[in-house]
Amino acid sequence: MTPDDLLATFHQQIRLDAGEGSPRSTRTRHGQVFRIFSTDPDDPWAMVDCPEGLGDDPNHVIAGERDHFEGLGIPLEWKTYAYDEPADLGERLLAAGFSQGDDEALMLGELSDLAHDVPLPAGVTIRRVATRGDQRRIRALYDLVWEGAWGRASADSADDAEPVATDPTEYALLAEGSPDGPILCAARLNLTPGTEFAGMWGGSTHPDWRRRGLFRAMLAERARWALAQGYRYARVDASPDSEPILRSLGLHRVSTTVPFDYPAKG
Repeated sequence: MTPDDLLATFHQQIRLDAGEGSPRSTRTRHGQVFRIFSTDPDDPWAMVDCPEGLGDDPNHVIAGERDHFEGLGIPLEWKTYAYDEPADLGERLLAAGFSQGDDEALMLGELSDLAHDVPLPAGVTIRRVATRGDQRRIRALYDLVWEGAWGRASADSADDAEPVATDPTEYALLAEGSPDGPILCAARLNLTPGTEFAGMWGGSTHPDWRRRGLFRAMLAERARWALAQGYRYARVDASPDSEPILRSLGLHRVSTTVPFDYPAKG
């Protein structure tokens, strides 16, 4: 598969057919766009994707989606790709009051290229996320790595031992040195049923544990699991830090994806 072939397969299977989102969200077609949204009162969110362009009046479509989700009180992300139409989509979104997020590389490739064994540092183990306490410790890692962007982690609580529900399409992992210590790396994988793609998300490593193979080991563990479920391709929206690692493992940068948020973020 060439990079162009991978992008064409992704566009057909993900953007046009199965779509973005998760089992906890709803995806509907509305005119020129797909709406993906969750009305979970604890985490309401919405995303818009326009894989076939915005027709003859892009500004009208943009305003309609903005006003629709504003009326529902749900924050909106318009997920754009470098090849989207119109070519000035980003400028139109900014003019409509959206704010622009960071560029990410859309990386695609064979899961088998990521699945090789990677030795772990002494004393470090990888396991599946199992309890609310695991989730709380992961939020603390995200708060550290992303400087509070994920929300301040809560203190220890009585429900830390409560098991979390498992989802057959999700594989969430953590790396730790001890059950009571900080999470050293966390990541998850989401399968997209009806496609050949497994999305790699949330990969974050503790600043004191970078360049020690944890990110690659987590990629390998998730890739092996996805292959065992019958999936073929990996999909990652990669930061500048992770893109070189993914390139070295055989994934291809096939496009750039940029989020635009409404209400605008400061």
